[in-house]
This record gives sequence, structure tokens and C-alpha cells, in this order.
Amino acid sequence: MGIYHGFGRGESRNDIRVHTESAEEEHRGHREENPRAQARAPVLHVVVWYDSEFGCGEKTYLSKSKQSLTVIPLGGLGEFGMNMMAFRFGDDILVVDAGMMFPESELLGVDLVIPDITYLKQNRQHVRAIVLTHGHEDHIGALPYILRDLNVPIYGTRFTLALVKKRLAEAGLLDSAKLFEAVPGRLVEIGPFEVEFIAVTHSTIDCVALAIRTPVGVVIHSGDFKIDQTPVDHYQFDLHAFARYGNEGVLALFSDSTNVERPGFTPSERVVAPRIEELTRSAPRRVVLTCFASSVHRIQQVIDIADRVGRKVAFVGRSMVDNVEIAHDLGYLRIPDGMVVRPQDIRSFDPKKLIVLASGSQAEPMSSMSRIAVDNHRFVTIDENDTVILSARIIPGNEKAIFRMLDHMFRRRALVYYDNSAGPIHVSGHASQEEQKLLLQLVKPKYFIPVHGEYRHLFRHAALAHQLGVVSGEIMLLEDGKCVEFTEDGAFRRDPVTAGRVLVDSGSLEEIEEIVVRDRKHLSEEGVVIPIIAIDKHTGRVESAPEIVTRGLMSENGNEMLEGARQVVARTVENSNLEERADWSVIKEKIRVDLKRYINKQTSKRPLILPVILEV
Repeated sequence: MGIYHGFGRGESRNDIRVHTESAEEEHRGHREENPRAQARAPVLHVVVWYDSEFGCGEKTYLSKSKQSLTVIPLGGLGEFGMNMMAFRFGDDILVVDAGMMFPESELLGVDLVIPDITYLKQNRQHVRAIVLTHGHEDHIGALPYILRDLNVPIYGTRFTLALVKKRLAEAGLLDSAKLFEAVPGRLVEIGPFEVEFIAVTHSTIDCVALAIRTPVGVVIHSGDFKIDQTPVDHYQFDLHAFARYGNEGVLALFSDSTNVERPGFTPSERVVAPRIEELTRSAPRRVVLTCFASSVHRIQQVIDIADRVGRKVAFVGRSMVDNVEIAHDLGYLRIPDGMVVRPQDIRSFDPKKLIVLASGSQAEPMSSMSRIAVDNHRFVTIDENDTVILSARIIPGNEKAIFRMLDHMFRRRALVYYDNSAGPIHVSGHASQEEQKLLLQLVKPKYFIPVHGEYRHLFRHAALAHQLGVVSGEIMLLEDGKCVEFTEDGAFRRDPVTAGRVLVDSGSLEEIEEIVVRDRKHLSEEGVVIPIIAIDKHTGRVESAPEIVTRGLMSENGNEMLEGARQVVARTVENSNLEERADWSVIKEKIRVDLKRYINKQTSKRPLILPVILEV
């Protein structure tokens, strides 16, 4: 078995070998028929284009006269979030999505992470537009930061653009933004690119895939999708459009890999309604349900359930209120007259007649659910026998915060439901294996590139495509910054471009340098020590015993260690000559070196040492 990744002639290949379930099963059957067969399962051989250990090998250069389409992944290949990909034909660049992701816990003081767009800034005169697949933050969240450097036209569907407008208005960029509404099924010409927006189903509304026609061929970008055959809003996944392009011939398919580890099909959004209605009907008091604020289908179903069981609804949380208002104004959300209770009226409203829809399903700091959990919300409290429903996926990395939030609910003797063990209260918005297979079978691409996921997801999606056998050319595993060029002769790797992450403080909208984060991490782990010395500027004599201020430096014999530190500082100054004492940069460095050596010996720590000299 082999997956070959678009090498030109003479280019090197690096193999990665992994066991797969299909290979195990195939070999197990072979062993039963042939007992003498070797007891070693076959492996899937995958050839990877870019490998930091082995290098890139040689490149095949093409004639400049040949037309080519270059694909430049800038985010979303190797991580969840930060989705961004550029397509270049000649001197024209089309960008798909501009997403962000939330930082890992070790990125102290960082509010969000966006893609590094150095390549786009270097080629700003060639960037024709940014085309959006849908309105989730991992696809539009970087726009307020990117548009400051790259103010190009933005294309998206109605709901997607409404969310973009809200964010750009908050950033003060809406007046200068160039926004163009796209309609599924219609074509838009952007330079040499002809883009068709294809309706798909997902966990939010107005989502599209993109069929991008170029002089080299048609490439399809799936965006985020699942194939929901009974969507809540009745807007169907456009299988016919994918089949039409498949019959015509597709050069390359870029497809969502998020749920590649899940077999079968992803259930329809509608399957959550029976369980949520059951819990709502049996709830003795108020129901507090939290879900992603962008899950308009889920919100619609909760509103419909409330109407059926004789309850009203209240919306709390900024993102929840904003998204409900936007969806309702655009006609995507149906709310009967008299159904909504104002947040300020929640406390006085009959708890047996109310459902509260709150944002903060991931227990984000200062979100509505986090504040409700600790009884610190202006309008909502959790009392005994209230029902709390977590109707959202627990995103990896958020487990501790979410379960800590739920623990507070349990302490208040609430009835808490957070998993699908007794019936689904949440379903994914991403395609599982069978839907991924179906899309591949419809499109029948010459080349296949998995996107949206960590490396194992991309790898397993590549293996799934190989097992299916519908890719006529090659299956490619790319990562951020690793480019591939398509021509009539084949697919060729090209020099990587600058790609990575940019750390942002959302308050100042300023980039945070990696060195700042390293300093913060150092301070959090090792602490800081500030020796303070008063020196007479005329005589160079120490006027008083040194003072030592520490933060984050723990020791069992703390007082003894601090006294020893004072003696080290005093001894260092005494042993310095008058010239050294007169040059404060020299004496500071001597104090830093001697004190660092002493503290490391005493505590095995290496704190940040900042000597302060007072001139008297």
C-alpha cells in the first residue's frame, strides 16, 4: 500500500510507517488462510513532502511559460483553528478564510492566536480578495487584525458577513472594509478565479464550500461540513453540485479532517431535540442551557421546545445576545411574539416557566456560565433543582475549566446533564468517516489534500482516501507554509514560505513577541528576585544593608536563604574596586552573577534577578 505525494522526477521521498485497522484486519484474514504467513501486520507507507529531519530533497523547476496554480497553506494544517489558505495563479492571490484560535495554557497573557501573514504582506499588491466559508471564529476571527495590514475585498454569505461586520465595527474598521455578499449556487469572478459558493451543512448557518475554477483546473475547498440530510433550516447540502464538478473533473480537493477518527456518519442536528425536550418537560424548576452562540440551529430547536412545553426563553451573554439578534434580523431565527424574557426580569419570572440560553459553554473566564456557576452573575443564579444542560462539545484543553464549572453547579444541588449517555444533547458539526468518503466519491479528485486538523487527523484522512481508491493522482500531506504547485505536468513542491502563529493581546490589538511569552513563562516558573543596594555616589560606599525582594521564589528555609542572599550581595560590593562601584552596569552584572549562583545552589531555581542601585 502506498500514498505518493506529488513529487517531480528525481525528488526524494521520506517514508513514515504506521499500522492501520484495515491493514490489521486484512493481515489477520490472510493469517487465518495461511498459518505460515508472517505474524507481522502490514503497514501503510506514506510519503511526506517536508520533513525537518531529512530535508526536502531536490526540486524540479518548471518552464516559466507553463501555467501553474500554487497553494500556500498559512494555517489549519497541523492545528485546530487559525484556518487560512492562499491560492496563487500568476500575479493573483485568492485567500480562503482568516481564522484565529485560542491560546494554549502556556501562552501566558495571550488572548488569541492568528496566522502569520508575512507572505501576504510581502505580496499585498497581488492579493485580490479573502473568501469566507462560514462565520466561526476559527475562520473569520483574524480579520480585524489582518485587515489593518491587508485591506482587500471580503466575500461571504449573509450571516457570515453580518458576524464580520460586528467584529469590524468593534475594531473600528467597518467603514473602510469592502464586503461583498455571496449567494450559494452563484458564480463570482475574482481576477482569474471563478468561484462558486456551494451550500453545505455545519453546526452554524449559511455555510459554503468553494469551487475555484482556474486556467489550470478546478479545485474544491470543503470548508467545515457534515452531510445533514434533515437540516433544521431545510437548506440542504448540495450533493448535486459536488457530483457535477466530479463528473467534469476536479484537479484537487481540500477536505475537512476534524472528525476523521469517528467511524460512521455524524447524526443530524435534529437528533438532540427529543432528549432536550424530555429534560425540559421533566425539569422541576428553571432550565439553564448553554451551547455555542453560533449554533443557530440548536438555539432554534430550544426556542421551539420552549414553545411546545409552555416556557419562555431568556438570552444571556454578549455573544449569545449578539448572534440571536443578527440571526433574527436576517430571518434565520424564528421567535414567536412574547416568547423572550429580558435578562433583568429573570429573577422575578416564574422559574418553572423559563429556559435561559447562556453563552460560555467552554467555561471561558468571565463568560456568563462561568459567572453563573460561582453566583456572580447580575441576572441568573443557580438554585437547588434547577436543570443545567451543557449542549456543546468539550473542546480538548478546556476539560478542567468546564468540569470545575460543572462542579460548582453540583454544589448548588442543580440537576446537571453534560454527556450523551442517556440520549444526545449535542452532536458534532463535522463530517465523520462515511461522509468524508462520500465527498471523495462524489468529487473524484486527481489530487487530495486533507486540511483542518492536527497532523494525525490529516494523516488518517489521507489513509482513508487511499483505502477508498477514488483519487486518480496523488494524496498529499502538507503543513503550514509548505507549498504545492499544480501544472499540466503534475504537482510539485515549492520553497516553503513564512508561516506560523502570531500572538495577540486583544485589548491593545498588538502583537506579543515570543520572547515576551518566554519571559512570562520564566517568571511564572522561577520567580523574580530584586536586590536593592544604596551606594554613596561620591565614596562608592554601601550606606545600608542590602534588601532582597522576592516574588514566586519558594524555599523551605526562606529566611535563612534571604539572609544568605543579603550577605552575597554585600560581599560582592565589598570585593569590588572603586571603579567597578562607580560603573553601575558592571556592579549590577557582578551582583546578578553571584546571586544567581547562590540561589541556584540553594533552591535549584534560576529566577530573574533585577538589581536596583539607589544613588544617595
